[in-house]
Amino acid sequence: MRERILDRINSPDDLRALPKDLLPSLAEEIREEIVSVVSNTGGHLAPSLGVVELTIALHYCFNTPKDRIIWDVGHQIYAHKIITGRREVFPTLRQWGGISGFPKRSESPYDHFDSGHSGSALPVALGMAEARDIKGEDYKVVAVIGDGTLTTGVALEALNCAGAWNSDLIVILNDNEMSISKSVGALSSYLNRIMTGQWVTRFKEDVRRLLEELPGGRSVFRLMKYTEETLKGVFTPGILFEELGFKYIGPLDGHNLDYLIDNFRNLGHLQGPLLVHVVTKKGKGYPPAEKDPTTFHGVGHFDREKGTIPKNPTSPPTYTEVFGRALIELAEEDERVVAITAAMPAGTGLTEFSRRFPHRFYDVGIAEQSAVSLAAGLALEGLRPVVAIYSTFLQRAYDQILEDVSLQRAPVIFAIDRGGVVGEDGPTHHGVFDLSYLRAVPHLVIMAPKDEEELRNMLYTALKYEGGPIAFRYPRDRGVGVSIDGGFSSLEIGKGEVLREGRDLLILAIGSMVYPSLEAAQILEGEGIGVTVVNARFVNPLDEELIRGLARRHRALITVEENVIEGGFGSAVLELLQREGISLPFKRLGYPRAFLSQGPRGKLLEFYRLTPQGIAEEGKGVLG
Repeated sequence: MRERILDRINSPDDLRALPKDLLPSLAEEIREEIVSVVSNTGGHLAPSLGVVELTIALHYCFNTPKDRIIWDVGHQIYAHKIITGRREVFPTLRQWGGISGFPKRSESPYDHFDSGHSGSALPVALGMAEARDIKGEDYKVVAVIGDGTLTTGVALEALNCAGAWNSDLIVILNDNEMSISKSVGALSSYLNRIMTGQWVTRFKEDVRRLLEELPGGRSVFRLMKYTEETLKGVFTPGILFEELGFKYIGPLDGHNLDYLIDNFRNLGHLQGPLLVHVVTKKGKGYPPAEKDPTTFHGVGHFDREKGTIPKNPTSPPTYTEVFGRALIELAEEDERVVAITAAMPAGTGLTEFSRRFPHRFYDVGIAEQSAVSLAAGLALEGLRPVVAIYSTFLQRAYDQILEDVSLQRAPVIFAIDRGGVVGEDGPTHHGVFDLSYLRAVPHLVIMAPKDEEELRNMLYTALKYEGGPIAFRYPRDRGVGVSIDGGFSSLEIGKGEVLREGRDLLILAIGSMVYPSLEAAQILEGEGIGVTVVNARFVNPLDEELIRGLARRHRALITVEENVIEGGFGSAVLELLQREGISLPFKRLGYPRAFLSQGPRGKLLEFYRLTPQGIAEEGKGVLG
């Protein structure tokens, strides 16, 4: 068995020592390593396969880690991790105690920013470039953006500032769409390589100075500049970036290492804001991912030889699937129902809705703020918009939730997917703050279903509710297996339900923690401890009458939620007891106010004692 080139690469210094003719073989070996590992660990396969040559060229041409490379979105960095000294631990990718699937500053000096939300890296890179200039230091800052980053307002704002300030910043636009693929080829790459050369750059500057000294020369130069920009606008998409103040270079073939390296080496002498447009193929090198990059964008364990993803047809549907099907049922009965998402139709279960009701479906791109404000406008004109966004991404639209929706009492429905821990994607994606950050919003009703049937009924309730905005959150998980073949029932706002009664311990549970609390009650009953379990259903408003009465009749109380303890459901109950002057042993179970590690969802629940056994032990502890 021949030695792999990859086995000699323990840092970018080793990479830069390689002759250029070995780099294509190295790219193949890196792709093989990525497919091999991700088939076992799961992860963002297609995005990382698409940037292998781009990653090699960046580290080959730039003096990393002195030169900063900021990745956006961070899920395209598997080749970067392998090249920057993490090859041997790469099989631990996204695992409990292993390396992160995203850039992580605590993990490597080559990771300069923990990027998990799209758009953030561009303004951060701009800040780093400005800091370098203020301190009089000498290094390059490169922001690698892609996968819809340019649909985020914050990225466009940073581009606007960088152009206005004439910042010395390099932006690599990783374009893996097919709309401009015809512009890529030997001629295009050759022209851009020539146009970034020092001779051409100096010649253009000399011509400008010469013409400005001649009578009427400025007008001639402006005409030449206008002609150049017009041709760029016709033959390339660069005119937008030129107008923002960037020198535009591209499109370049993102899989041709010779062209990439030649162009990147020419960037060293250029100053000011540069945008290099690189066209890549998502899933490159692995046929199943090339054929279906959406499915293999973020994937779990799969059969690498067959390119198939194992399915368990006997499992209950996911909460996301239940939501998507229920919304279609209700939209068929009510033409006012519209759905909105932010570049996540598949992830939020809205793909089939978009096919069935194309004129009632809005995908705003990675622009959560626009999604919420759009919903406000639709709602104020009599429609019933359902905004389906992951919990961690809805955080980005907090001002719009407050000002554009709640202040107006607009009847917007928020379907908050991935409420709670999401598993291997880690701290940037865990949805453990939403109950806390939403509970402070006036007029907002907040619910969480205990199972898939209750999810359907909460959606139905939300669509019937006219009192203002309403939200319900559900986990990234499968349902518990209850029947969902019946119709819909409306829930009374602010009313919980008692699921079992006992004399000693009162458990108030919300959402995904209701069934584990029921199991915990069974464990405690076996030890002679009587337990009452309440499905609270609502975080705001609380069922104050029910909680007051039960708290006065029990020896101790615990609340259980899949949210940070501070400010969440348990805090709401604690505030109620304090107002009412009710005192009894009390404990809130949930997550600490921290950024939680990656790992399987079950492992995280066990670690934070949000399993039946953990809840039972905490219940005994509070009873003393």
